[in-house]
Amino acid sequence: MQKASRLKRELQMLSTEPPPGITCWQTEEQIDDLRAQIVGGTETPYEGGLFTLEIKVPERYPFEPPKMRFLTPIYHPNIDNSGRICHDALKLPPKGAWKPSLNISTVLSSIQLLMAEPNPDDPLMADISSEFKYNKQLFTEKAKKWTQEHAVQKNMGVEEGNKENTPDHKASSRKREAFTANQEAEEPTKKTRV
Repeated sequence: MQKASRLKRELQMLSTEPPPGITCWQTEEQIDDLRAQIVGGTETPYEGGLFTLEIKVPERYPFEPPKMRFLTPIYHPNIDNSGRICHDALKLPPKGAWKPSLNISTVLSSIQLLMAEPNPDDPLMADISSEFKYNKQLFTEKAKKWTQEHAVQKNMGVEEGNKENTPDHKASSRKREAFTANQEAEEPTKKTRV
């Protein structure tokens, strides 16, 4: 009961006073299955990108942290290829910093901050972390490229809850788009004959 009323309050707060660059909503009628979107910060490699996250709220919330992961691929030392996030606020003590006084809004804000300021000393992706530490220019180029490929075009016109925005469907979605573009390029010649 505490979870439901708390989540209702949090979702209300997120819709009326969202943190800058962050939106959050529930999927269908399931209050414990949420989606959020974070706008990539200006002057970061993620600028211009819109990153979608999945949020699963556990039964024991707020005594357990929400489980969050990126659905939009992102090139970052603290976020792995499945979208899992290495952040203290998402883990229980003693290893983490989750407290029942935190909420989804504050955690999303801290993830937005983590995007702008990666923590290479606590990486999920060791290779990206060493790139960030020792070859910042290469890291920035790759992160910008991933943002352009996955977070800019992909999210244009994407509806909330659209399954094509999940990582598993991205490759097939791109192939489908390329195929459709080729079909449309061929069609004008067919139409003029008719």
